[in-house]
Amino acid sequence: MAPKYAPSLRSRLAPLLLSLQMGFIVVYYFCVEIENNMNGNTFSNVYPVFQDLNVIVFLGFGFLSTFLVRYGFSGSGFNLLIAVLAIQWGLILDGIESWYYRGMIRIDLRSLVVAEMCTASVLISIGAVQGKTNPVHLILMALIEVFAFVLNEWLLLTLLLVQPLDSIMVLHIFGTFFGLTVTWILYRKEAERGFEKEKFDSKTGLFSMLGTVFLWLFWPSFNSILVDHHFPERRLGAVCSTYLALAVSAVVSVAVSALSSSKGKVNPVNFQSCVLAGGVAVGVSMSAIRYPWEAMTIGLTAAGVSTIGFRYLKNHMLFAFECHDTCNVLSTHGLPGLLGWLTQLLLQIKQCDDHTAAIRYAVFHICVLFITVTVSVTMGIITGVILKWDIWRPPQDKKCFDDQGFWKFEHLAVRK
Repeated sequence: MAPKYAPSLRSRLAPLLLSLQMGFIVVYYFCVEIENNMNGNTFSNVYPVFQDLNVIVFLGFGFLSTFLVRYGFSGSGFNLLIAVLAIQWGLILDGIESWYYRGMIRIDLRSLVVAEMCTASVLISIGAVQGKTNPVHLILMALIEVFAFVLNEWLLLTLLLVQPLDSIMVLHIFGTFFGLTVTWILYRKEAERGFEKEKFDSKTGLFSMLGTVFLWLFWPSFNSILVDHHFPERRLGAVCSTYLALAVSAVVSVAVSALSSSKGKVNPVNFQSCVLAGGVAVGVSMSAIRYPWEAMTIGLTAAGVSTIGFRYLKNHMLFAFECHDTCNVLSTHGLPGLLGWLTQLLLQIKQCDDHTAAIRYAVFHICVLFITVTVSVTMGIITGVILKWDIWRPPQDKKCFDDQGFWKFEHLAVRK
């Protein structure tokens, strides 16, 4: 008979959080200072978009994770916890080069933006293991993935001289493969029969839809925030392309969802997951898009691929590869991200003047994907092996997808 209560994390969670936070404070005391050379115009240009990014990370991803009936508090609460820890850790790791040459890590709004973009990759990965882990697992996973993402960014910038924007916007691909690898390592046989509490209803779906709306509204800021503000026409192009792709995705995801249903009804979970596919694909291929129709075509294709993948791939990944992807991040971020990568390759080749340049760019672009996938999968395997240790007290199968294992609800307490 399964234990009545989930394992207590008091001896693990609290010491881990306090030690991490005290460690961060010590590092920031000795090694971090605020950059004071930012002028007023730069601040006024960046800060509003930075707030948009906050809405995406904390409200968008947070509410999007509340679709499970008994895991809403954990979905949104752990999203906040992991995000703030990952941002602090990301600022340190991203500033190592500055510390090496200047003796101090200097942070500004751009540093915060880059750290939050890195955190978005972590939140994508967490979606794959959501409900089957405890907060200690998620904290360790975030710390390792932030390091892995910064390492991947450094490799792309150093070995291939990739543009900083392109090295960061692969976050969808990186987060997807990292999360899928971890959930593959942590696979539970109970997933084949279906977890008892992995359910969705209209009330939790409404909160999740709210998260989708936040993401949809502010996604143009997400894609354009790292575009150089000295070239407003490029930032405007990124905003317009993203908006058009999102609009097309919203239309196509409803249509394909209805067509793929035996009763001709729209699957709300399907719609929420696939409506952002165009924005994801455009974000990865943004530097190559020149015309509105290109962005709209990308949005159409991404929504179709994502919707079909959502309907058929989750079960296939579960039974064929023993990979239980809770939030279906493969269809939401992985497939659109890979489509964006392929689109960027084709568009750049089309714009090349000769075959030699086209071949060189193709090899270069394939190497970018190869390095990204290799780093994400390798570090995902290491993370999964570490998280598999029983010392972290993973929840039992019957306690998966249940808030009561981690949150105190007096009115729901089981009395002896």
